[in-house]
Amino acid sequence: MSSTLIKCFNLAKNVGNATVRSFLAVPKQPWQACSAVALQTPHAQMQMHTSAVRRDLMEFFDDKKNWSENEVKVGRAWRTEELRIKSNKELHQLWFVLLKERNMLLTMENECNDKMEVFPNPERIDKVKISMENLETVVRERNKAYHLLETGETGERPQKAVKNSFGLQVTYKSCEHALPPFMNLKWIKSRNIGFGGRAVNRFLLKYREQLYNAKRKAKNRSRNEVMMILRRNPNFDLNVLRRQFPDVDVDKLCNDDKIRGHYVPKVGS
Repeated sequence: MSSTLIKCFNLAKNVGNATVRSFLAVPKQPWQACSAVALQTPHAQMQMHTSAVRRDLMEFFDDKKNWSENEVKVGRAWRTEELRIKSNKELHQLWFVLLKERNMLLTMENECNDKMEVFPNPERIDKVKISMENLETVVRERNKAYHLLETGETGERPQKAVKNSFGLQVTYKSCEHALPPFMNLKWIKSRNIGFGGRAVNRFLLKYREQLYNAKRKAKNRSRNEVMMILRRNPNFDLNVLRRQFPDVDVDKLCNDDKIRGHYVPKVGS
C-alpha cells in the first residue's frame, strides 16, 4: 500500500473522530431533551390508565381495607341517558374501568367462596354488568346512526327467525364462512334441522299449554286485584285503574256484584 493512500486513511479517521466529538459537545435541542426524558420514563407510566396503577397482580383484588368489611358502600349502575351525553373516548375509558372492576369482583367472589367467607355486596357484580350492557346499547345506537347516515343500512349482522330441533322459534344471526352455502356441508347439517314426531308434538302441546296457563293466571290475578281495590274503595279513579291494568275490563267489573261489599245492598232489592 502506498504512503499516499495511508495518509488519506489517517486523515479520514481523524476527521471522523473530530466530527463525532463536536456533535456530542453541542448542547441538545429541546426536542432532543424531550426524547431523552421519554426514553427514561418507565413503560408502565406511558400507558393510558383510567384508574390507579398498581403494576402487580393485586389489581385483581379489592382494596385491603374492604377485605374484612361486611358491607361496601357503592353507587348505582350507569344509565343509558347518562352514557348518551359522553364522547366516544370517555365511553372507551369507562368500558375498561368497568372491565377491570368486573374482573376484580369475580376474583374476590371466587376467593371468598374458597375461604367460605361472605362476599360483601354481591349486587355490585350485577350493577357492573348492567352498566356494561347499557354502554354497549349506546355504542350500538351510535354505530347504527353512523351506518344509516353513510350507507343507508344499520351495519349489523342480518338475522332471521328459524325453528330449532324442538320446534321453538329462535333468532339466527348470519355470519361469514369460508365456503359458499351449497358446499358447506357442516352448515347445511346444522341449519336444516327437521323437527317432528310424536315426542316433539307432545312437547309443543304441553309447552303451549304451560304458556297459556301462565298468561291466564296473570290475567286473573290482575282482575282480582282490581276487584279488591274497587271493593275497598268504591270511589277510586277508574282512569288510573285502566292505565295500571290495561288487560282488565274495568267498566265490566264495575257492574259485577263481586266488587260490592256485604254492607252495600244490591240495587233494586
